[in-house]
Amino acid sequence: MDSLTHSAIPVDPPPVPHLEDYAAVVGQAEIHELRELAMRLSGRRVKMVNSTAVGGGVAEILNRLVPLLNELGVQTQWEVLKGGNDFFAVTKAFHNALHGESCECRPEWFDLFLTVNEENRRQMGFDEDFIVIHDPQPLALVQAREGRNNHWIWRCHIDLSRPNAQVWNFLRPMVERFDAAMFSAPPFTQSLPIPQYLFYPSIDPLSDKNRELPPEFIQSVLERFQVDPKRPILTQISRFDRLKDPVGVVQAYRKVRKYFDCQLVLAGGGATDDPEGDMVLREVQEAAQTDPDIHILNLPPWSHLEINALQRASTIVIQKSLREGFGLTVAEALLKKKPVVASAVGGIPVQVIHKVTGVLAHSIEGTAYQIRFLLSNPDFARRLGENGHEHVKENFLLTHNIRRYLLLFLTLQQQ
Repeated sequence: MDSLTHSAIPVDPPPVPHLEDYAAVVGQAEIHELRELAMRLSGRRVKMVNSTAVGGGVAEILNRLVPLLNELGVQTQWEVLKGGNDFFAVTKAFHNALHGESCECRPEWFDLFLTVNEENRRQMGFDEDFIVIHDPQPLALVQAREGRNNHWIWRCHIDLSRPNAQVWNFLRPMVERFDAAMFSAPPFTQSLPIPQYLFYPSIDPLSDKNRELPPEFIQSVLERFQVDPKRPILTQISRFDRLKDPVGVVQAYRKVRKYFDCQLVLAGGGATDDPEGDMVLREVQEAAQTDPDIHILNLPPWSHLEINALQRASTIVIQKSLREGFGLTVAEALLKKKPVVASAVGGIPVQVIHKVTGVLAHSIEGTAYQIRFLLSNPDFARRLGENGHEHVKENFLLTHNIRRYLLLFLTLQQQ
């Protein structure tokens, strides 16, 4: 296992992007539209609440979404739910159950969930015009809306297409107290008495994880982790989470390795609300054994430049999830014009249109087959990457996400 301590060649950080900087990517007309929409929300205030400040796609989105909303004049505050390891062990079990896994939940788990939410409710103020609660962990904060006339929105980033009945029956009455729910893909919606909206997650094209990098920096990262740039590099960037199936990626790689002299990079880390990460990391290390061409990189959450470099150096990017809310690493790879082999689960098929913007697979064998096909057909792989780049620019950039939020706030304001 490798860990990250430094980069061989430093890269000067660019200035923090402002809204006008995105005009070079999305066009001046879209920036003008955002300003016009925001003017109609003048004086309104927003609170975003989620369960972690670092690690995972939600924190990454909020890290850039909140400053840009404030720049537009929509005063936005971001607060993080506080809880101990026991609480996050429970919410991780809920997370897996909502993705369809079996769960024999104990009564005390539900009590702990409510108790921690109640403790946080007492410490937070909820006087803003719009309260956006992200994912299940802070759901019970909706108790704070009693007697208030503001608007409450639940933003669900996970795949709810086949939720465990016990957990969903516990959470559903809380969801029904919101004014609206937002989901990342149409199959995730549920039969609810409140309006439901389709909200694609987004990536920031100007962030350290996605901006252009000097070739010498990319080379230095490969040298740091002893990855050979002259041989094909297969990469999966994900938290060490069983639902991301990193062990399955190792098994697919071994099938490909029989035909191609390639390398595998599994790079990721953990999130503060995911206590299973270390256990999954050990499982991956055991699966890799002593293969010198499997590079398992346990990276800290600030390793955005290194992740960017690894994606840009990759021949093929993999996302072999068993369940997936959306999978922002797919959009990141597509933005960099990389051919992607991904599982046909969750929100991934919204990004990977089979044989148009990437290729989909349904098993370890299928993943290995598609990787072999792309390695054998580099021109086709390159066309997929180019198509994927345009698809992301049209649908999954941060400015599109801001526009959807502004439109939703305006819609709720009129009710």
